[in-house]
Amino acid sequence: MAVTMADITHLRKMTGAGMMDCKNALTEAENDFDKAVEIIRKKGQAVAAKRSDRDASEGCVLAKSAGDYAVMIALKCETDFVAKNADFVALTTQILDLAIANKCADVEAVKALPMGNGTVADAIVDRSGITGEKMELDGYGIVSGATTSVYIHPGNKLATIVAFNQAGFDAQVAHEVAMQIAAMNPISVDADSVPADVLQREKDIAADKAREEGKPENMIERIAAGRIGKFYKEVCLLEQEFVKDPKLTIAQFLDGASKGLTVTEFKRFTLNAD
Repeated sequence: MAVTMADITHLRKMTGAGMMDCKNALTEAENDFDKAVEIIRKKGQAVAAKRSDRDASEGCVLAKSAGDYAVMIALKCETDFVAKNADFVALTTQILDLAIANKCADVEAVKALPMGNGTVADAIVDRSGITGEKMELDGYGIVSGATTSVYIHPGNKLATIVAFNQAGFDAQVAHEVAMQIAAMNPISVDADSVPADVLQREKDIAADKAREEGKPENMIERIAAGRIGKFYKEVCLLEQEFVKDPKLTIAQFLDGASKGLTVTEFKRFTLNAD
């Protein structure tokens, strides 16, 4: 039986594979759709195995808020050409929607979610067969709070998610903070949440620098403390200068929007190191 255009179109809708891939799979499967789907899937598995040592440094990073809950995820690939493909972005969006609907705790839980004729992990392998590139999920993050907000930088290479302790305030205020996180790359909400190893490293650097400058040993600790204060203003979100109004810190900006308003947690992911 000859393969018809209607059959090819139907298989393409089922798998997302290209027209010629669908035609070849149907021909090989003698118009058995289940077998054709399996042929396409095996092709994806072969591509994934062959390219497992490749660097998937491009991709699509997306984020979404569901009020008190926000999720961020990246679907990575090898080239920017594939990353910008509408079907690739659509797959990332579908995975994100599933993750937020199921409130997955980690990326492994996302991979195990049902999708199409298999799981999310299967769908990614299938897409590898279509594009011929290594693909993997990365950058998965969740936050929860009275309010959440997200920011996706144009080009889908960088996204942030942030949670707040209050609800009912101006959504633009939350969005401004999400953009601040994207632009200024803080490492913690405040000084108390800076990782201990990071803080100790900075203290050691500050003390060593003071000694190199010839400062008296009895002044080293005080000088280092002053430099740590400057470090906090650079890396702690609430102590950073607000990009759009440097006269305010983020803490002051939030308090001015709603008394006692603050950030409870945030996450940021970028495909490019910064």
